[in-house]
Amino acid sequence: MANIPSLGRTMVEPTRNSAGPLDDLEQWDDHLRRRYPQPADAPPSAAAKQAHEFRDYRAEARPQVKEFYRQHHRHQTVDFVRAKRDEYLSPLSGTATGQMAGPRAPRRRMGVWEALEYLNTLVDDSDPDTSLAQIEHCLQTSEAIRRDGHPRWFILTGLIHDLGKILCLYGEPQWAVVGDTFPVGCNWSEAIVFPEFLQENPDRNVPEYQTARGIYEPGCGLDRVLMTWGHDEYLYHVVREHLPPEALYMIRYHSFYPAHRDGAYAHLMNDDDRRYFRWVNVFNRYDLYTKSAERPDVKALQPYYQELVAEFFPPALDW
Repeated sequence: MANIPSLGRTMVEPTRNSAGPLDDLEQWDDHLRRRYPQPADAPPSAAAKQAHEFRDYRAEARPQVKEFYRQHHRHQTVDFVRAKRDEYLSPLSGTATGQMAGPRAPRRRMGVWEALEYLNTLVDDSDPDTSLAQIEHCLQTSEAIRRDGHPRWFILTGLIHDLGKILCLYGEPQWAVVGDTFPVGCNWSEAIVFPEFLQENPDRNVPEYQTARGIYEPGCGLDRVLMTWGHDEYLYHVVREHLPPEALYMIRYHSFYPAHRDGAYAHLMNDDDRRYFRWVNVFNRYDLYTKSAERPDVKALQPYYQELVAEFFPPALDW
């Protein structure tokens, strides 16, 4: 792993491999790139493969990936999502009065660059494509966006979009951190990867959840929809007060592949969703296709990104 500057702070000891069937979280990212070949208008990448090199994802998926999706689809229920939202997002309840007792104490309070360094302690031992540090993957995405002349908030979004993966460092299993996101509380789209594994999900036995609208009103808007829990939703709530809506849609829905790849769940979207989802589509070209074996110069890039972070964020956030 590259020697990453620590800005004078004491770094946490590396954590190797979060709990789950994947060798590391990058194995899920690699699976996504095989499922979705690089389009002609995607940004160039030293690791890009020709379209004919991508084959059927079911045939190509490693056993660990299939087991990951089996666990993900089995456990991502309405009750689980509500429990995680309560654990990470809800204010504390009062005692006998039932009044709100103020926000939950954060697990950590740190700045964005410090959070990047914290994520960097999650070591990927067996990345099949590169041996880059987590922070280097983040910089590859943001630098590709920067080269193409996008707005500064867009560049910053590329840098931070995966910071929610620090959930692994809080002890969450892989299936509660990464994986394709989709609504719970209504019937499942056939566009969801490995839909057969959803037959093991207890929600299939709840009739209310097995209709197209489920527990929602048509056109209610995705902000009113419970999505499977993971790094996307978690990070959205950490940074939601500091970025424009276009950036927040990128962060919150960049793993919602059934929607932005197959047009699923359009009946739940409102006008705001349709307006901002085009930014999700633009962003995903950088998210999937900028991985490269070429290492960014972290030390040289650090001053630019520290200034960029300070433009949008306070010195510390609650995580």
